[in-house]
Amino acid sequence: MPTSDRSRPGGGRQDRNVLAVCDMAKAFGGLKVFNGISFRIEPGEVLGVIGPNGAGKTTLINVICGMLRPSSGTIQFDGGNIGGRSFHAVSRLGIVRSFQQTITFRTASVRENLTRAIRFSGSGGVAWAQIGELLDAFGLGPMLDEPSDSLPYGSQKILGLLMAYAANPKMLLLDEPAAGLESRERTRIDRLVLHAREHLGCGILIVEHDMDLIRRLCPRLIVLEAGGVLAQGAPEEVLARSDVIQAYLGQSEDEADRDAATRRTARAAH
Repeated sequence: MPTSDRSRPGGGRQDRNVLAVCDMAKAFGGLKVFNGISFRIEPGEVLGVIGPNGAGKTTLINVICGMLRPSSGTIQFDGGNIGGRSFHAVSRLGIVRSFQQTITFRTASVRENLTRAIRFSGSGGVAWAQIGELLDAFGLGPMLDEPSDSLPYGSQKILGLLMAYAANPKMLLLDEPAAGLESRERTRIDRLVLHAREHLGCGILIVEHDMDLIRRLCPRLIVLEAGGVLAQGAPEEVLARSDVIQAYLGQSEDEADRDAATRRTARAAH
Protein backbone atom coordinates (compact mmCIF):
# COMPACT_ATOMS: atom_id res chain seq x y z
CA MET A 1 0.00 0.00 0.00
CA PRO A 2 1.21 3.54 -0.63
CA THR A 3 2.83 5.07 2.40
CA SER A 4 2.58 8.72 1.41
CA ASP A 5 -0.21 10.66 3.11
CA ARG A 6 -0.87 12.56 -0.07
CA SER A 7 -1.92 9.32 -1.79
CA ARG A 8 -5.07 9.19 0.31
CA PRO A 9 -8.09 11.41 -0.08
CA GLY A 10 -8.40 13.67 2.89
CA GLY A 11 -10.43 16.53 4.23
CA GLY A 12 -13.47 15.41 2.26
CA ARG A 13 -11.62 15.82 -1.06
CA GLN A 14 -12.27 12.64 -2.99
CA ASP A 15 -10.39 14.03 -6.00
CA ARG A 16 -7.07 14.51 -4.25
CA ASN A 17 -4.24 13.66 -6.68
CA VAL A 18 -6.74 12.07 -9.06
CA LEU A 19 -6.25 12.54 -12.80
CA ALA A 20 -9.59 12.75 -14.61
CA VAL A 21 -9.69 13.12 -18.40
CA CYS A 22 -13.16 13.80 -19.82
CA ASP A 23 -14.16 13.78 -23.50
CA MET A 24 -10.74 15.06 -24.54
CA ALA A 25 -9.87 15.68 -28.17
CA LYS A 26 -6.74 16.77 -29.98
CA ALA A 27 -6.49 17.92 -33.57
CA PHE A 28 -3.77 19.55 -35.65
CA GLY A 29 -5.68 21.77 -38.04
CA GLY A 30 -8.30 19.54 -39.64
CA LEU A 31 -6.49 16.33 -38.71
CA LYS A 32 -7.94 14.68 -35.62
CA VAL A 33 -5.49 12.66 -33.57
CA PHE A 34 -8.10 11.43 -31.08
CA ASN A 35 -11.54 12.37 -29.88
CA GLY A 36 -13.78 11.56 -26.91
CA ILE A 37 -11.04 10.19 -24.65
CA SER A 38 -12.13 9.73 -21.02
CA PHE A 39 -10.50 7.92 -18.12
CA ARG A 40 -9.61 8.35 -14.46
CA ILE A 41 -6.47 7.37 -12.53
CA GLU A 42 -6.58 7.18 -8.75
CA PRO A 43 -3.52 7.52 -6.48
CA GLY A 44 -1.54 4.28 -6.53
CA GLU A 45 -3.37 2.98 -9.62
CA VAL A 46 -1.59 1.87 -12.80
CA LEU A 47 -3.32 2.35 -16.16
CA GLY A 48 -1.86 0.94 -19.37
CA VAL A 49 -2.41 2.58 -22.76
CA ILE A 50 -1.67 0.63 -25.93
CA GLY A 51 -2.50 0.98 -29.59
CA PRO A 52 -1.00 0.82 -33.07
CA ASN A 53 1.63 3.31 -34.13
CA GLY A 54 -0.07 6.57 -34.98
CA ALA A 55 -2.95 6.05 -32.54
CA GLY A 56 -1.99 9.13 -30.52
CA LYS A 57 -0.53 7.55 -27.40
CA THR A 58 2.43 9.92 -27.05
CA THR A 59 0.22 12.85 -28.05
CA LEU A 60 -2.06 11.88 -25.18
CA ILE A 61 0.83 12.21 -22.74
CA ASN A 62 1.94 15.47 -24.38
CA VAL A 63 -1.52 16.98 -23.87
CA ILE A 64 -1.85 15.83 -20.25
CA CYS A 65 1.58 17.15 -19.26
CA GLY A 66 1.10 20.54 -20.90
CA MET A 67 3.39 20.19 -23.92
CA LEU A 68 0.29 20.48 -26.14
CA ARG A 69 -3.09 22.11 -25.58
CA PRO A 70 -6.23 19.96 -25.82
CA SER A 71 -8.59 20.94 -28.64
CA SER A 72 -11.60 20.24 -26.44
CA GLY A 73 -12.62 18.38 -23.29
CA THR A 74 -11.21 18.70 -19.79
CA ILE A 75 -8.19 17.45 -17.87
CA GLN A 76 -8.58 17.69 -14.12
CA PHE A 77 -5.96 16.98 -11.53
CA ASP A 78 -6.29 17.40 -7.78
CA GLY A 79 -9.71 18.96 -8.39
CA GLY A 80 -8.54 21.70 -10.76
CA ASN A 81 -8.66 22.02 -14.54
CA ILE A 82 -5.12 21.84 -15.94
CA GLY A 83 -5.98 21.64 -19.65
CA GLY A 84 -3.94 24.22 -21.55
CA ARG A 85 -1.56 25.03 -18.70
CA SER A 86 2.15 25.08 -19.50
CA PHE A 87 4.44 22.09 -19.17
CA HIS A 88 6.32 23.79 -16.34
CA ALA A 89 3.11 24.67 -14.47
CA VAL A 90 1.75 21.13 -14.78
CA SER A 91 5.08 19.70 -13.61
CA ARG A 92 4.94 21.94 -10.54
CA LEU A 93 1.58 20.40 -9.69
CA GLY A 94 3.25 16.99 -9.54
CA ILE A 95 2.51 15.51 -12.98
CA VAL A 96 5.84 14.21 -14.28
CA ARG A 97 6.55 12.44 -17.56
CA SER A 98 9.32 10.33 -19.01
CA PHE A 99 10.33 10.18 -22.67
CA GLN A 100 10.80 7.36 -25.17
CA GLN A 101 14.34 8.50 -25.90
CA THR A 102 17.17 8.91 -23.41
CA ILE A 103 16.69 12.45 -22.13
CA THR A 104 19.48 13.42 -19.74
CA PHE A 105 21.95 16.26 -19.28
CA ARG A 106 24.57 14.40 -21.24
CA THR A 107 27.80 15.94 -19.94
CA ALA A 108 26.56 16.14 -16.34
CA SER A 109 27.19 13.33 -13.90
CA VAL A 110 24.51 10.86 -12.84
CA ARG A 111 24.38 12.62 -9.47
CA GLU A 112 23.95 16.05 -11.08
CA ASN A 113 21.22 14.77 -13.39
CA LEU A 114 19.22 13.57 -10.40
CA THR A 115 19.93 16.79 -8.48
CA ARG A 116 18.62 18.87 -11.38
CA ALA A 117 15.48 16.74 -11.59
CA ILE A 118 14.84 17.31 -7.89
CA ARG A 119 15.46 21.05 -8.28
CA PHE A 120 13.13 21.28 -11.29
CA SER A 121 10.28 19.67 -9.39
CA GLY A 122 10.22 22.53 -6.88
CA SER A 123 8.98 20.12 -4.23
CA GLY A 124 12.26 19.07 -2.66
CA GLY A 125 12.14 15.75 -4.48
CA VAL A 126 12.29 12.36 -2.82
CA ALA A 127 14.81 11.39 -0.19
CA TRP A 128 18.21 10.40 -1.55
CA ALA A 129 17.90 7.21 0.47
CA GLN A 130 14.96 6.14 -1.69
CA ILE A 131 16.78 7.01 -4.90
CA GLY A 132 19.90 5.27 -3.60
CA GLU A 133 18.00 2.03 -3.14
CA LEU A 134 16.97 2.08 -6.80
CA LEU A 135 20.40 3.24 -7.99
CA ASP A 136 21.97 0.23 -6.31
CA ALA A 137 19.28 -2.13 -7.60
CA PHE A 138 19.82 -0.89 -11.16
CA GLY A 139 23.62 -0.90 -10.99
CA LEU A 140 23.98 2.89 -11.15
CA GLY A 141 25.24 3.40 -7.60
CA PRO A 142 28.94 3.10 -8.53
CA MET A 143 28.41 5.45 -11.50
CA LEU A 144 27.13 8.51 -9.62
CA ASP A 145 30.11 10.63 -10.65
CA GLU A 146 30.24 9.41 -14.24
CA PRO A 147 28.92 11.67 -17.03
CA SER A 148 25.58 10.33 -18.22
CA ASP A 149 26.66 10.14 -21.86
CA SER A 150 29.35 7.61 -20.91
CA LEU A 151 26.74 5.12 -19.71
CA PRO A 152 25.42 2.24 -21.86
CA TYR A 153 22.12 3.03 -23.56
CA GLY A 154 20.06 0.93 -21.15
CA SER A 155 21.59 2.68 -18.14
CA GLN A 156 20.92 6.09 -19.70
CA LYS A 157 17.29 5.09 -20.22
CA ILE A 158 16.96 3.94 -16.61
CA LEU A 159 18.59 7.18 -15.43
CA GLY A 160 15.94 9.16 -17.32
CA LEU A 161 13.22 7.17 -15.55
CA LEU A 162 14.90 7.72 -12.19
CA MET A 163 14.98 11.46 -12.89
CA ALA A 164 11.20 11.36 -13.27
CA TYR A 165 10.95 9.43 -10.00
CA ALA A 166 13.32 11.86 -8.24
CA ALA A 167 10.98 14.74 -9.07
CA ASN A 168 8.55 13.28 -6.51
CA PRO A 169 5.56 12.86 -8.83
CA LYS A 170 1.96 12.72 -7.72
CA MET A 171 1.09 11.36 -11.18
CA LEU A 172 3.75 9.63 -13.30
CA LEU A 173 3.38 9.39 -17.08
CA LEU A 174 5.71 6.78 -18.62
CA ASP A 175 6.10 6.91 -22.40
CA GLU A 176 7.37 3.51 -23.59
CA PRO A 177 9.69 2.97 -20.62
CA ALA A 178 10.89 -0.38 -21.96
CA ALA A 179 11.79 0.93 -25.43
CA GLY A 180 15.43 0.21 -26.21
CA LEU A 181 15.97 -1.96 -23.15
CA GLU A 182 17.15 -5.54 -23.43
CA SER A 183 14.80 -8.24 -22.14
CA ARG A 184 16.85 -8.75 -18.99
CA GLU A 185 16.65 -5.02 -18.22
CA ARG A 186 12.90 -4.69 -18.54
CA THR A 187 12.09 -6.08 -15.10
CA ARG A 188 13.69 -2.90 -13.74
CA ILE A 189 10.55 -1.11 -14.93
CA ASP A 190 8.52 -3.41 -12.68
CA ARG A 191 10.69 -2.48 -9.73
CA LEU A 192 10.46 1.24 -10.47
CA VAL A 193 6.66 1.16 -10.80
CA LEU A 194 6.24 -0.86 -7.60
CA HIS A 195 8.59 1.49 -5.75
CA ALA A 196 6.70 4.57 -6.99
CA ARG A 197 3.37 3.12 -5.88
CA GLU A 198 4.59 2.02 -2.47
CA HIS A 199 6.81 4.98 -1.54
CA LEU A 200 5.25 7.88 -3.44
CA GLY A 201 1.64 6.74 -3.63
CA CYS A 202 1.39 8.16 -7.14
CA GLY A 203 -0.88 7.12 -9.97
CA ILE A 204 0.91 5.87 -13.07
CA LEU A 205 -0.01 5.90 -16.76
CA ILE A 206 2.10 3.60 -18.93
CA VAL A 207 2.20 3.79 -22.74
CA GLU A 208 3.94 0.65 -23.92
CA HIS A 209 4.29 -1.89 -26.74
CA ASP A 210 5.67 -4.66 -24.51
CA MET A 211 2.56 -6.73 -23.83
CA ASP A 212 4.27 -8.90 -21.21
CA LEU A 213 5.12 -5.77 -19.23
CA ILE A 214 1.57 -4.45 -19.66
CA ARG A 215 0.12 -7.71 -18.37
CA ARG A 216 2.43 -7.71 -15.36
CA LEU A 217 1.93 -4.11 -14.28
CA CYS A 218 -1.47 -2.88 -15.43
CA PRO A 219 -4.69 -4.10 -13.83
CA ARG A 220 -6.57 -1.87 -16.28
CA LEU A 221 -5.90 -1.17 -19.94
CA ILE A 222 -7.10 1.24 -22.64
CA VAL A 223 -6.66 0.56 -26.35
CA LEU A 224 -6.48 3.61 -28.64
CA GLU A 225 -7.26 3.07 -32.30
CA ALA A 226 -8.62 5.20 -35.15
CA GLY A 227 -8.81 8.29 -32.96
CA GLY A 228 -10.80 6.83 -30.09
CA VAL A 229 -10.96 4.22 -27.35
CA LEU A 230 -11.42 0.83 -28.98
CA ALA A 231 -11.52 -1.16 -25.75
CA GLN A 232 -10.83 -0.90 -22.04
CA GLY A 233 -10.80 -3.26 -19.10
CA ALA A 234 -8.59 -5.97 -17.62
CA PRO A 235 -5.65 -6.93 -19.89
CA GLU A 236 -6.62 -10.61 -20.09
CA GLU A 237 -10.05 -9.62 -21.42
CA VAL A 238 -9.02 -6.72 -23.65
CA LEU A 239 -6.09 -8.49 -25.30
CA ALA A 240 -8.27 -11.49 -26.15
CA ARG A 241 -10.78 -9.42 -28.13
CA SER A 242 -10.74 -10.08 -31.88
CA ASP A 243 -11.06 -6.37 -32.76
CA VAL A 244 -8.03 -5.54 -30.61
CA ILE A 245 -6.02 -8.36 -32.17
CA GLN A 246 -6.98 -7.23 -35.66
CA ALA A 247 -6.34 -3.55 -34.97
CA TYR A 248 -3.08 -3.91 -33.14
CA LEU A 249 -1.61 -7.21 -32.08
CA GLY A 250 -2.07 -8.86 -35.47
CA GLN A 251 -0.43 -6.07 -37.46
CA SER A 252 3.13 -5.13 -38.14
CA GLU A 253 4.17 -1.58 -37.23
CA ASP A 254 4.38 -0.66 -40.92
CA GLU A 255 0.87 -1.97 -41.55
CA ALA A 256 -0.42 -0.09 -38.52
CA ASP A 257 1.21 3.14 -39.69
CA ARG A 258 -0.26 2.83 -43.18
CA ASP A 259 -3.74 2.04 -41.87
CA ALA A 260 -3.68 4.93 -39.39
CA ALA A 261 -2.60 7.36 -42.12
CA THR A 262 -5.32 6.10 -44.46
CA ARG A 263 -8.03 6.48 -41.83
CA ARG A 264 -6.95 9.98 -40.90
CA THR A 265 -6.74 11.09 -44.54
CA ALA A 266 -10.27 9.81 -45.08
CA ARG A 267 -11.52 11.74 -42.05
CA ALA A 268 -9.77 14.92 -43.16
CA ALA A 269 -11.45 14.65 -46.58
CA HIS A 270 -14.84 14.66 -44.85
